[in-house]
Amino acid sequence: MLNVAQLRSLLEHLKEPGKTAVLLDILTGLRVSELLALKWSDVDFENLELHVTRSIALQHVGPCKTEASQKPVPLDPELAEVLLLWRRRSPYPMDEDWVFASPASRGELPYWSFSIFRVYIRPALKAAEITGKVGWHTFRHSYATILKSHGEDVKTVQELLRHANSSVTMNLYAQAVTDIKRSAQSKVARLVFKSDKGPAEDRSS
Repeated sequence: MLNVAQLRSLLEHLKEPGKTAVLLDILTGLRVSELLALKWSDVDFENLELHVTRSIALQHVGPCKTEASQKPVPLDPELAEVLLLWRRRSPYPMDEDWVFASPASRGELPYWSFSIFRVYIRPALKAAEITGKVGWHTFRHSYATILKSHGEDVKTVQELLRHANSSVTMNLYAQAVTDIKRSAQSKVARLVFKSDKGPAEDRSS
């Protein structure tokens, strides 16, 4: 996993769309198949939620991994502002466009996960002097670890990561985005944004 300092350093060296993609990933814990399958219609800026309704693997769109994966994901206000700025800059900003639409496919498909990693993330890791094995799942794992290290209960972490769980307690836990989940996500967001540029500034540099 990466710690908060490493995540901040990585973000400082990332360029768009890699920066927004990684920021969204480390502050939501989305699987990369879910992250790249997001369309703008899935981003509820008014209610500050993400609706994860599909996944994509090898450029084939399909259902989410589990029913639990389809629960709404809280969207931190500052993260929502970053997404809104990216939408304004993106050549594909319509509701039915992919959030991370690939120019190579003229917006008809999102970026390949390995393409974003190779072109944007790998050079940024090198510039940030982050060594060791890092992949897309590292961001999801880091999110979970930071949440746990800051005292969030297991149930809240499992809800934020949308893990399927067979226990009655987890199955009966509220499906809606709760204040507890919003608070837990925002704690991680505040740590990451602390040394990052303000959302109103150009985040591509």
